Amino acid sequence: MTELAPVAHTTVDAPDFASWRQTRQQEIEAALSGWVSANAPADLGEAMRYAVLDGGKRLRPLLVLAASEAVGGNAGAAMRAGCAVELIHAYSLVHDDMPCMDNDVLRRGKPTVHVKFGEASALLAGDALQALAFELLLPDDGSMPAETGFGLCRQLALAAGAYGMAGGQAIDLASVGISLDQQALESMHRLKTGALLQASVTMGAATGQCSAEAAAQLKAYGAALGLAFQVVDDILDVTADSATLGKTAGKDAADDKPTFVSLLGLQASQAYASTVLERAHDALRQSGLTHTDHLHALADWVARRNH
Repeated sequence: MTELAPVAHTTVDAPDFASWRQTRQQEIEAALSGWVSANAPADLGEAMRYAVLDGGKRLRPLLVLAASEAVGGNAGAAMRAGCAVELIHAYSLVHDDMPCMDNDVLRRGKPTVHVKFGEASALLAGDALQALAFELLLPDDGSMPAETGFGLCRQLALAAGAYGMAGGQAIDLASVGISLDQQALESMHRLKTGALLQASVTMGAATGQCSAEAAAQLKAYGAALGLAFQVVDDILDVTADSATLGKTAGKDAADDKPTFVSLLGLQASQAYASTVLERAHDALRQSGLTHTDHLHALADWVARRNH
């Protein structure tokens, strides 16, 4: 895809951000490995771990951690919140890939969970990952303040449910072969993809303290980043190959799904991704927060990714 124009706004240079990201990704992976047990009965744990570990950019937990840093939040609570969001994301991918929905056979460069373990095991693995996400937010060891945990659970439930990710997926399935206008397309993706990305930011902010204005701007940043992510995802579906993406390229067009590229064209979609990216940066500038460099860098990473 065509590179988006660089935006001069952040003091984080590429090596510093890459180092921060790599360190946090390793911490997230270790935490997920510890919390997703292999001991569930009848090989369920193996299917759960296969769905979660050793793959993915960990964007959602990185957003949680970066937003928590921006507001001086509790690091332990942020890690639990980040892993909870990632478990919801992982469960959604397991279910979305199944024959009853997108019927995909490749995810993160390896066979999808239902291909590897069978449809019944995949369904149960997704169910168990969803339940574990909320368990992480309400531990019984005192490591999460109860009020914080309850608030995080509510945010995650709203982002994942009928008026968030699940509702967006329902609209997506109902829109196959239908031409949506830009407003309808954005509304669908605001739920299907954007809600969980936005919640990653607001859940991170909820582990600390910030003003109402800062919270509103972080929410706006999350919304813009979620839209930018989807526009770039649609672009990559037609410009990258399956080996690069780690999933089946060209599947949206093959399945006759409405996308930004099918609606706007490739060049206009690339320009729109750049416009939406700038909205995200502008929201951070208006937040009044001083430790937003990693949030800025994550937005650039999302918009300039090649897979």
